[in-house]
Amino acid sequence: MTEAACPARPGTLRAILERGDFVVAPGVYEMLGAKIADRMDFHALYMTGYGVSTSHLGQPDAGLAGFTDFVSRARTIAHGISKPLIADADTGFGGLINIRHTVRGYEEAGVQAIQLEDQESPKKCGHTPNRRVVPLSEAVRRIEVAVDSRRSENFLVIARTDARTGLGLDEAIARGKAFAKAGADIVFVESPESEQEFERVGAELAGCGARLIANMVPTGRSPELSAARLKALGFSLAIWPGITMQSACAAMESALAHLQAKGTTQGSPASAYDMKKMHELVGFPDVWEFEKRWTQ
Repeated sequence: MTEAACPARPGTLRAILERGDFVVAPGVYEMLGAKIADRMDFHALYMTGYGVSTSHLGQPDAGLAGFTDFVSRARTIAHGISKPLIADADTGFGGLINIRHTVRGYEEAGVQAIQLEDQESPKKCGHTPNRRVVPLSEAVRRIEVAVDSRRSENFLVIARTDARTGLGLDEAIARGKAFAKAGADIVFVESPESEQEFERVGAELAGCGARLIANMVPTGRSPELSAARLKALGFSLAIWPGITMQSACAAMESALAHLQAKGTTQGSPASAYDMKKMHELVGFPDVWEFEKRWTQ
């Protein structure tokens, strides 16, 4: 029996989904947020391309970060956490052979689910205007190549369509059905614009042979629905990609403004870890234990 024919390994994202648990995956993009989220009761974490592009390059999520930027960050996060990692891979970083290379690179890096889009290159964040998608036949071929390129069925392929904004919900749902037929494990209709649209996505795609994922971006193009509501609508997963970066930016701005105004951090309205908690988060107790055993 080949690995691809084996049942889902315990603890994998596939196994979690097969037992019927709804997956809430917070967005992470660097190791501090990833370590904090990993300690909490989430089934999986999501590496956000927006966060990687902005934190690593200081550039917007507009196709400016490449395969090397993404897979390097994905490997670091995947090997530094205990939970399954879902990772954004934009449009696959090139043509069909690039998609094969990307899928194999992400799988080797320890990622458990890869997200691939049907946008033209360079792509844009799903909650910004002026996104354009490739023809359906080309989009389907991307998914077929991705599914064929993976080494194990425990590595999941998420097929995302950005067609809703430019071409309408009918086209987005049609693409979702085509992606499921092409072998996608999870279908992702980006940025429905009302709860009723999410309801329709769930109703029309629930029986297509793939699970459904929702993207929750408060203040973006879609309304924020609760995990319970999304599950009732037929979804199996939801990502909150902006939660750590948006919260971190607000906290940093508040702390820095207080320091600028007062010349001290005392009395700052921003919550902050003390150094004991910071040391514990990053793993210094292990360093100290090693030194105690081997260097003293």
